[in-house]
Amino acid sequence: MKQVQSLVVVLGICVNSIHANSFEFDLRFQQETSDGSGRFHRLHRGETWKAEETAVIVCDVWDLHHCLNAVRRLEEFGPRLNALLKNARERGATIIHSPSDCMPFYESHAARTRAMRVPVAKKLRKDIATWCSLIPGEERAVYPIDQSDGGEDDHPKEHAAWAAKLKSLGRNPGTPWKRQSEMITIDADRDFITDRGDEVWNILEHRGIKNVILTGVHTNMCVIGRPFGLRQMVRNGKNVVLVRDMTDTMYNPQRWPYVSHFTGTDLIISHIERYVCPTITSDQFLGGKTFRLKNDKRPHVAIVTAEQYYHTNVSLPDFALRNLGRDFRVSYVFADDKERNTLPGIDVLKEADVLVLCVRRRVLPLDQMQFVRDFIESGKPVVGVRTAHHAFVLADGKPGKGLVDWPGFDREVFGCDYQRGHGPDAPAIVGLAQDANSHELLNGITDRTFRAGYSAYKHRNLDKNTKLLLSAKVADQTAEPVAWTYKRKGGGRSFYVGLGHPKDFEDPTFDRLLTNAIYWAAGRDIPKGSLPRRGQDFENHWTLINVPGKWSEQSADLKEYTGTGWYRCVLRLSEELAASKPIQLKLQTNCKSWLNGHALSGKSGSVIDPAWIAADDANLLVVKVTNRTGLTKIPTLAFERGAFELEGRWQFRAGDDASWSNMPLPAKFGTSTDIVFEPRID
Repeated sequence: MKQVQSLVVVLGICVNSIHANSFEFDLRFQQETSDGSGRFHRLHRGETWKAEETAVIVCDVWDLHHCLNAVRRLEEFGPRLNALLKNARERGATIIHSPSDCMPFYESHAARTRAMRVPVAKKLRKDIATWCSLIPGEERAVYPIDQSDGGEDDHPKEHAAWAAKLKSLGRNPGTPWKRQSEMITIDADRDFITDRGDEVWNILEHRGIKNVILTGVHTNMCVIGRPFGLRQMVRNGKNVVLVRDMTDTMYNPQRWPYVSHFTGTDLIISHIERYVCPTITSDQFLGGKTFRLKNDKRPHVAIVTAEQYYHTNVSLPDFALRNLGRDFRVSYVFADDKERNTLPGIDVLKEADVLVLCVRRRVLPLDQMQFVRDFIESGKPVVGVRTAHHAFVLADGKPGKGLVDWPGFDREVFGCDYQRGHGPDAPAIVGLAQDANSHELLNGITDRTFRAGYSAYKHRNLDKNTKLLLSAKVADQTAEPVAWTYKRKGGGRSFYVGLGHPKDFEDPTFDRLLTNAIYWAAGRDIPKGSLPRRGQDFENHWTLINVPGKWSEQSADLKEYTGTGWYRCVLRLSEELAASKPIQLKLQTNCKSWLNGHALSGKSGSVIDPAWIAADDANLLVVKVTNRTGLTKIPTLAFERGAFELEGRWQFRAGDDASWSNMPLPAKFGTSTDIVFEPRID
């Protein structure tokens, strides 16, 4: 008996030892629903990483920063980041501290000396010491935010006072950092300090590191682009993850896409999960809950769309970015493009606060349907669009093996009996229902009558706990209910609207009604007055455009435009090309151009001074066009050994502002991945 007990104890020790020396991670990543769809499933997979083969890199967690709000946010998550590093260190992971530009402070520190003494790797990767602007595949994306102003989100008065304080401390207000934040412990006996990509690579190779975890700031600049950042690690074959709740972006909500700072961070993380690497969270080290900044009070809206008729898989995400990014966190669940009756990622409902549903006649595996049932039965709010009331019931027949339906969904969730539609040849005029005029859901709606984008559905026997808001008149027939609220019998509240055709999403009345409904469902105050509508606004922000091309052919919004236009792109020239002479930019007439803020002389051909070029780095090329039609000929870089055409996506802005010739920060920090050209001459 004692031998058995001893064996149990030994086995227990072995199991604990295995757990202590490895990490069990839940990696979140995004996978395109099908090639070129532009829609992504948010998925998870489990992986076990050996601690001895894992390194954590702490990126640019400086003692001070020029943006006060950035300092405040770091002060919030810094202690938890330190706890994560302690946990990882004690379990055997390698910790590398990389506060860029701060090596003089650590000149005599043991961790700095240790990093410099690591043997040079036998296979030192090409370009490992340079900034990485993009990796293969990333160029397909539309970069999700404009960070070209530097991303500062301070109030101007606070920012000025902070700059004055930094100056009084003897710091440069633009680059005030001298060391890593004291919130982060550096173990002099075990850790490494370096901001050099080659030294980081030496450490990884010398210690047999296969897995790299990135933490720190800022996600959209240094964390992703530094020589030791996400892109370089992925490009050079490491298994890489970002700790998504131990990071922050430099994003100003006054810039496109005009969302909250926290949504800006979400958009960058989503970009990373799609095109760069998976992410994890700090609770996978420390337990408890995922970290959340104290001012991030956004309710979580899950938009679930799976129907083939109304293209809400396009219109609902566009709607959400336009209207919800200021006050909500938004996730998306799309239909599987290959298998009709499955909704990959529907488990997001476990953490959602509001469900926006536009699904048509899908039956689901039991575990997926259970996520929907659990959400609704918990009393959480549901916003139904168009086909939502017949989301999970077939028109005919029964579900196949392993699949379940939800008959009666229309009555249980929306308090109605759905009776199909009037048909596409029966135009519907939508107007206010009786006694609905003062309802809060109609805030900001000025058009009290409008034409529906498609036919009206037939709804019968509205429950007594519904409140009718809109009705539709179809020819000489009885008015049909179109939009209403419903207090569900099992608890919770629902809103339903029988609109959702692409034409409806173009109508400001429907746009505002659906926005109001989501605020109402989340228990938030419904905005009063008009909401800002900023879509493809060429005058207020930079927008992607194809070069060459006439403005009139690029967008309906530019069809009548005959003013001045500005274009910009990013050039990455190898050291060899950057040093070649001469380098000439050839343009059509009526153009002026700048490289990294330096004006190039000549109207149609300009010689570039090699001294203006940052070799193996991002360079900002700006072209001003005054011909009233656009950049209609391909700009070309001419080198001694050949030429390279800059044909493709550029950013464009209508108007005339001399400040657009440059950015207030180096191009590698301020530009985006969707306008990068890397000239190659064979």
